[in-house]
Amino acid sequence: MSHRLSLTGLTAAAIVFFSVIALAQAVRVPGAQYDSDFPNEKPGPAPRRDLTGIWEPARGPGDAIQATGAKQYPDTGRPEHALPFTPEGLKANLANKPAWGPRMVPSALSNDPQPTCEPQGWPRIILHNYRTVQILQTPKQVLILYQFNRKWRNIWADGRANPKVDDVLEPRFWGYSTGRWMDDYTFVAESVGMDERTWLDNVGRPHSWEARVEERYFRRDDRHIDVTITINDPTYYSKPWVALDRLPLRLQQDSFDIREMECSPSEFARYTKEFAEPAAGVEK
Repeated sequence: MSHRLSLTGLTAAAIVFFSVIALAQAVRVPGAQYDSDFPNEKPGPAPRRDLTGIWEPARGPGDAIQATGAKQYPDTGRPEHALPFTPEGLKANLANKPAWGPRMVPSALSNDPQPTCEPQGWPRIILHNYRTVQILQTPKQVLILYQFNRKWRNIWADGRANPKVDDVLEPRFWGYSTGRWMDDYTFVAESVGMDERTWLDNVGRPHSWEARVEERYFRRDDRHIDVTITINDPTYYSKPWVALDRLPLRLQQDSFDIREMECSPSEFARYTKEFAEPAAGVEK
């Protein structure tokens, strides 16, 4: 692996295949603060209607990597982690060939769109490799900037409604998102219109054009936000399911430097040629 690759952040391909290693090692992010650093801390009260700041998973970066699928439903093959697929949803799920989990194939044979630098889309960016995020607020929007692949989303918070699915003019990798404050400490957003080519998570869970994704941010105190993600897709799932349940994020200092973690097609091609194809027995 090149010096440049190791310093500027792993490519998306390397992240996919090394994320379990990072999870096991619980590697610290340079300069980040975690709850374990403050064992006797007594956080102050939460500010009203305020999500702004730079945030890290409170229990450490490994807490939100989710390499084997959405955190509450990892693809382990265990009955308690089975998703409520409809027949159509199960068919779509089996058509995806992930490089992780019980159905894993060699990476060179996977049809995962993300490692080749296709946009991973929403909500996979939060159900796969949830790293540092920065949240900004304007009078009309909540803006979320993600470290992984240097992406950002805008959630309209000016009272408008999401378009009805039949009225959406184009699919979007990041969907159409609107949100509102349910009370002074809970912000809820809903997204529709996500491009069906994207996966929900790292093990190929699919979504249909009818999918609606709810994200809920609860400002617990002046140091923490708890994040919950719920999938509601009646075409592919017989009932809504909670993919992420109150994942705690910790506020970082405003001088915290968010490292680059970008997807590079040329580095993915090199990885495939030198490692993935030989490992899969692909003839050149």
